[in-house]
Amino acid sequence: MSKIKVAAITGAGQGIGKSIAKRLADDGFAVVLSDLNEKVLNETVTEFKNSDYKVSSFVGDVTNPQDQKSLVSEAVNTFGSLDVFINNAGVEHVGPVLEITPEKLEFLFKINVFGVVYGIQAAAEQMKKQKSGKIINACSIAGHESFPMMGLYSSTKFSVRAFTQAAAKELAKDNITVNAYCPGIVATDMWTRIDEAIVKHQGGKKGDAFKKAVEGIALGRSEEPEDIGNLVSFLASPNSDYMTGQAICMDGGIIFN
Repeated sequence: MSKIKVAAITGAGQGIGKSIAKRLADDGFAVVLSDLNEKVLNETVTEFKNSDYKVSSFVGDVTNPQDQKSLVSEAVNTFGSLDVFINNAGVEHVGPVLEITPEKLEFLFKINVFGVVYGIQAAAEQMKKQKSGKIINACSIAGHESFPMMGLYSSTKFSVRAFTQAAAKELAKDNITVNAYCPGIVATDMWTRIDEAIVKHQGGKKGDAFKKAVEGIALGRSEEPEDIGNLVSFLASPNSDYMTGQAICMDGGIIFN
């Protein structure tokens, strides 16, 4: 009988992270869900248990290196190993470059960049012992091209791409792959907040920014969290064993590299 695969996902209480976790659980993974919001996390864990998924949880802050290590320990202590670690947690920012404050710079980089680095470090430490593993990072189309009002957010996602490439090169000898997924315009609470911020700065009414963004998608619709789950399912599977250092756009046709 083959050993069950184990995946840990940060920011897994809702949105894209929850959809990723559900898809991997459907794929047969045991999943360890982590989130800073304990209430939302517990609700999702209950939902997963009611679906008979193999699930555990850890309330953690990705900006705390020890929390990332403890998340890895939760996976190993509960299910015996860690095969996939997904740095999904992240936050957005919308606003002109000239209005970016030191506080916002620090806040976004601590979560979107520092958190990813700490996750890579914690996961790699365990995966080196196992001599295999897959690390998957949340990037964005904004990590391939920066957009007006999104300069700060984009800079953090460009950094995620850089760390994805560097870690992939450094960890390849240990049979550890490192890749990233790059969503586009996803119909989640995050894009609701982005829409509101753009409208606030540029005028118009609620929903205008989202509608305009969707009109620029070649396939003619906004992205669903399940679309990202499909991509991560591939990245977490043996089918991606010969891929590393890539940041793959799943955006319906916005960024063409």
